[in-house]
Amino acid sequence: MKILVIGGGGREHALVWKLAQSPRATQMWCAPGNAGIAGETLLSNGSAVECVGIGAEDLPALLEFAREQQVDLTVVGPDNPLAMGIVDQFQAAGLRAWGPTQQAAQFESSKIFSQEFMDRNGVP
Repeated sequence: MKILVIGGGGREHALVWKLAQSPRATQMWCAPGNAGIAGETLLSNGSAVECVGIGAEDLPALLEFAREQQVDLTVVGPDNPLAMGIVDQFQAAGLRAWGPTQQAAQFESSKIFSQEFMDRNGVP
């Protein structure tokens, strides 16, 4: 399975580290990644996780990369790409992406949306 992880922080490093332990992972990229992520290798074949110089918020470039590399699964870590609708865009293009849709991501990305929702639904 070809996997693309979006992000470059500690959360994404933890995701890469765990996903790399899967015997089903055959190739993995992280955009943009970091030095720690670049040191990870896949259990299945010993190949290195490759950091790609694409920013986590450059949705058109990420989508193009995923298509070109025939990525089987994209895992999105950072909140901003989720709030920008990366999962929706990947799914619309027929690609599998793990993370909340843009609508669901509003709970994390917009305090106003979250507060209004809680007020409407009696959540203290």
